[in-house]
This record gives sequence, structure tokens and C-alpha cells, in this order.
Amino acid sequence: MHFPIEVLPAGGFPVGLREIPQSPKSLNYRGHLPSPELKLLSIVGSRKYTSYGKQVIEELVGGLKNYPIGIVSGMALGVDSLAHESALKNNLYTLAIPGGGLSDQRLYPATHKKLAYRILEAGGGLLSEFDPDFQATNWSFPQRNRLVAGISQATLLIEAAEKSGTLITARMATDYNRDLLVVPGSIFSSNSKGVHQFLKLGATPVTSSKDILDALGIEENDTAPTQQKLTLSPAEQLVINLLHEPTHRDELIRKIDLPVHESTQLLMLMEINGLISSNQNVYRNSL
Repeated sequence: MHFPIEVLPAGGFPVGLREIPQSPKSLNYRGHLPSPELKLLSIVGSRKYTSYGKQVIEELVGGLKNYPIGIVSGMALGVDSLAHESALKNNLYTLAIPGGGLSDQRLYPATHKKLAYRILEAGGGLLSEFDPDFQATNWSFPQRNRLVAGISQATLLIEAAEKSGTLITARMATDYNRDLLVVPGSIFSSNSKGVHQFLKLGATPVTSSKDILDALGIEENDTAPTQQKLTLSPAEQLVINLLHEPTHRDELIRKIDLPVHESTQLLMLMEINGLISSNQNVYRNSL
């Protein structure tokens, strides 16, 4: 199927992009732009994500299935691509705003060209203010980030190092008076330092899909459960198998045989999801 590049007139810009400072002068798009009825959530984070970050995205986006929500991201390596993939998996509209032009030859990164086509084939869209044949460059990504933050009602930050470029989008979201949501991470992980900066400044912590629904002003309903029960990952299944009896945290981490910060993140997420419980550093199986 062919998806031509079309020009969006200024009067047709999504409302969020008409409100921001330095609004784009022109926009190109492929596929379908988001319906005005959708609440748009941008998801941003580290290119070098951990297993914890991947599980968080799958869990949170899975809990948004069947709600009028669209997922926006930059189609970059790491968290961006995971956000688009999770949206596709859960039949949610997704919009990619890459850092370069929209021609097949300039889609960036080139390794995500197939992802771009899957987004288009699923009824999603690609959006850019750059000429179709513009090659992505260092300065174009920060410029692109203002569109990601501006078009969305809220931005969700998942894993970001202390000096990550992702933090630019988070700052812009607050500058544009959008809700900034952050997923707390392990205090031992460098990927949590940028996230925790914003948590200290008053960003909204997110530990479940319901927190996202609340931020977007969407009421829960019976036909769309906010938390999807996921098939256990191999690491989660290992923890469940190890907890045939109550086990102290240190002993459990030794048996998991992963780096300490990854084991800590895994246990934290499993506890948040109700798979295990702890009391005075002793863990129990909750299934």
C-alpha cells in the first residue's frame, strides 16, 4: 500500500501545535492524523532501556487498551520504538514524529522503516515539519521534541539518564503547561537519575495505567480493564518459582543471578503489579 506525503495547511494543525510558542510554519504527514476525540499521550525515554523499562511500557500501555487514547513518540531507538510497538499490539492509534523528513529514503533511523510502515498500515501516522528529503541531524531532534510535547495532553517519562536528551521533551511539556508523568525507577540505576529529577520537582508519579487515565481525565470502565494481566516473563517466572517459601531479599537477589540493579527493578515492578509482596525485606509469592 502506498502512503503519500501530504502537506497540512496551518489551519489544519492539531490544536496542541497551534498553542505552543514557535508553532511550526508547515507540517508534512503520511497516513492518518489523530482524531480530535483522542487524548494523546507522548511516551519518551532512554535509547538504552533496561528490562524494567520494557516491562513498564508493556504493562502501562496494555492497560490503556480500548480507551480513547493515542500514543505519540519519536520512532527513535529504545523507549520510543517500544511505545509504538506496544500501541500497535494493543490496537491503539500511534503517531510517530521522527527527527528527519518523511520520504522513504530519509526516515530515521533507517532500521525503523518497517516499523513506520506497520504504523501506517495500522491506521496511524507520521508527522514532520521538515522537508520530505531532509536528513536528520543533531539539532533537528531537540526541534522535533517540541512537537512531541506540544501535540500531547500529557508526556510520560520512562527511564532517562541525568543528561539525557529525552529530558528536553520533559522540560518542554512543563513549559507548555502539559502534564508530566514519570515512572519511578531504582535508586541504583543511572537510567533513573533524570526521571527522579522531575519527580523531585513535582511531576506526577505513575505506578499503574489508572494514574495515566486520571491525568488524562478519562474514567475507568468495566469493558476496558486498566491493568492487563501479562504472561510472566522468564525472569518473573523464575522469581515466582523461587518463592515457594518466604525468602529474604538478599538471598532472592543472589538466586535470581542478574545485576543487582536489574534484580531490584524486577522485584519492584512485580510488587507494584501484585505478583509478590514484601515485609521487612522478606518476599512472598502473591499468586
